[in-house]
Amino acid sequence: MAKLTHTEHHKKLVDVVFKSKDRETIADLLHAWTMRENPHDRPDTSLDMCARHLVSLGCQVSFSSRLRRLVIQSIEAIGYQGFEKVGAEGFVGLLNHLNIGVEDMEYRYKWILLFLDTIQSSKGAQHLSHQSWKFLVESTISEWWRLEHINYNPHVMSSLEKAQEWDRLECWVGVVWMTWPPDASDLETIGELKRVMVSLFQQQPNAVQKLEQWMKQWSSGCSEEIPETFQQICKQACEAVQGNTL
Repeated sequence: MAKLTHTEHHKKLVDVVFKSKDRETIADLLHAWTMRENPHDRPDTSLDMCARHLVSLGCQVSFSSRLRRLVIQSIEAIGYQGFEKVGAEGFVGLLNHLNIGVEDMEYRYKWILLFLDTIQSSKGAQHLSHQSWKFLVESTISEWWRLEHINYNPHVMSSLEKAQEWDRLECWVGVVWMTWPPDASDLETIGELKRVMVSLFQQQPNAVQKLEQWMKQWSSGCSEEIPETFQQICKQACEAVQGNTL
C-alpha cells in the first residue's frame, strides 16, 4: 500500500470532505488513513491534518457508530500533541462528547498518556469528564509502570483546588502519589500535598478512605510499599480537619 504524502492536494481533500458534513464520506477518509497492515505501525501522518476538523465535528454532525469508532481511532493515533495547537478546551469538548470507555480503546496506554497530557494542559484539568478521571486512576493503579517517564506539573493540583473541583482533585492527588511520590527530603512538595489534602478532606471526608484504598491496590499490583510519607500526611491532614471541627 503506497504511503500518502503531505501535499496541497491532501489538505484540500481534508477541507472538502469535512465541510461536506457527510458522515460516511468523513468515515471513509478516516478509515483510509487509519488502516495499518501491522497494528504497531503509526497511521499515515496525513491524519494529523484532520485534528482541527475533528475538534469541531461533534458540534456539526451526529456520530454514527462507525464514524464514532473511527474518530476515536484517529484521536488515539494522532495523540494529544497533534491537537495541542487546536486548543485544549475544544479537544476536551470532543473527548467528553464521545464519552469514551475502555471498550473503545485499542491501545489503553496511549489513552493514559493522552489524558495525562490533556489534564496537564492549561484548560484540560477542569473540563475533562469524571469518567475520564476515573479511567485515569484505575489505569494508573494497574499500569503504573508505563508512566515512569511522564513529567509532573505541580500547577494542576493548585488550579483544581482554586476551582474547588474536589472530585477531580481527589483523583489527581491519587495519581500524584502513585506516579510521582515525593522523596522524603522534598519538603516543598510534601508541604504542598499536605496543605491540599487538608483542604480536600475538609470538603470530602470520604476522600481519605478512597485514597488509602487506591494506594493499597497500587501497592499490591506493583509490589511497592505504600510511602510512609503518604500515611503520615493522611494522618496529619485528618487530625488537622478534626481539630478545625472541634
